[in-house]
Parts: sequence; structure tokens; C-alpha cells
Amino acid sequence: MISIIIPTYNEEKNIERCLKSLENQTVPRNEFEVIVVDGQSKDRTADFAKKYADKVIQQKSKSVGGARNDGANISKGEIIATTDADCVLSKNWIELIKKNFKRKNVVGIYGPLKPIDVGMKLKEKTNDKTAYIKLKIMIEKIKLNTAFMIEEIFMQISPKLGYHPIWGANCAFDRKAFLEIGGYSDLPVIDDCEIGVRIKSFGRIVFDKNMKVGYSVRRIEKVGLINFTTFLGFNVIRLLLGKKIKGRYAKEEY
Repeated sequence: MISIIIPTYNEEKNIERCLKSLENQTVPRNEFEVIVVDGQSKDRTADFAKKYADKVIQQKSKSVGGARNDGANISKGEIIATTDADCVLSKNWIELIKKNFKRKNVVGIYGPLKPIDVGMKLKEKTNDKTAYIKLKIMIEKIKLNTAFMIEEIFMQISPKLGYHPIWGANCAFDRKAFLEIGGYSDLPVIDDCEIGVRIKSFGRIVFDKNMKVGYSVRRIEKVGLINFTTFLGFNVIRLLLGKKIKGRYAKEEY
């Protein structure tokens, strides 16, 4: 069995979309379980999640990584996968996870992210349907698609340098290895990148370009692509240098 852990916080607008994408997988529903870990949401996130998830629990541990660990601790699967509440999973996502773990000595896998919800905030703020607004959204799409394409290239190249740029929105781990290293760290940001540094000593980490996940860019659009990229890049460098991670990610409003 595969256990899918989804941390949430005030995601009533998006959680059903994510969970419905899990209902439409190419593998039978009884081959995986869905566990939603809610970070004390102030909206109806938990109520919506209960319609689809096998278990909905309230977060007890600190940070996004802690929420993922809370879910993993009550899970049953031999494989622990994680994604985000505002993501949309490709129909063969779980099938590809199963396929990759049949390969020898694999303890972790991850795949690329594709931008979704581009221009959503702009659409919410204005009823203007002029060519100017449409042009702004089109430019934003080109910019973000290019950025994510570059990120995917980086994902394919960096393992050759000994680094695995894992995103918590699209990854899975061997349960035994995951629990052996203590799961995710309670870092304020890039806990997903950090877990790849620790778990690789237990076996192979594989990047599968076909294991795609639609990733909401509303966080990126809120702070700006350059600021978001610089912030993450800065902390990845600090991680690799063994320095303290700076910033905050959990329980932000978007």
C-alpha cells in the first residue's frame, strides 16, 4: 500500500480539486490511502477533506515537515508519498510511484512540477477582461512555464552532482528508510530539499520526469518569481553549506 500525506491550512477552495485527482488514478482506490493533516484551519478545509480522505487529523508537530510526519506516523503504507493541498496529481501519479519502487535499492523518488492557477489573483482582483489583462496573464504564463522548465532541467542535472532537489509536493519514500531518518525536519522552509540530503545514504533516489504534478503558483505570484526563486536558492545554498535556514513558509495566507 501507498500512503499519501497532504498537509493543509485554510485550503477549502483547493482541497477538493486535489483529492478528486487522487480519486481518478489509474490504480484501484484500495491500493492507497489518503491522510490529510490539517494545521488548525479557520475555514472548512477539514470538512471538505473528510468527503474523500481515509483519515483527517489535526496537526500536532511543528512546521509543514511536522505535519507530514504526523500523517506518516499513523499511515499503513510501505511507501510514504507527499503532496500539497493545492496541487493536482496526474492520473498515473501513483502508478509511477509503484513502478519506480520496483527498481532495485530505491528509497526515494520525485518528479517535476507544472504551474497551474497562473494569474488567479489578478483575475480575483478585477473584473476587467480587456486585452491588457489577458496580455499580462499570458506573459505571466510564459514566464512561469519557462522558470519551471529550467527547474526541471536542474532536477535532471543536479543528481549527477550528488544533490536531489526534491519538492514535498511531488515525492515518495520507502517507509523504513523514512522512519529511520526521522522523517522530515521541522525546518521553516525547504524541509523537502533537506530530506533528500539525509535519506540518500540508504539507497537510490530517482527523478522520474513523467511523474508530473500541477503546482499552484499563487505563492510565487504573491511574492514575485525573482523573490521566490532567490529566497529558495539562498536557503538551498545554506543547507548545502550546513548553515541555519532562514525564513518562514508554514501557515501563510495566499
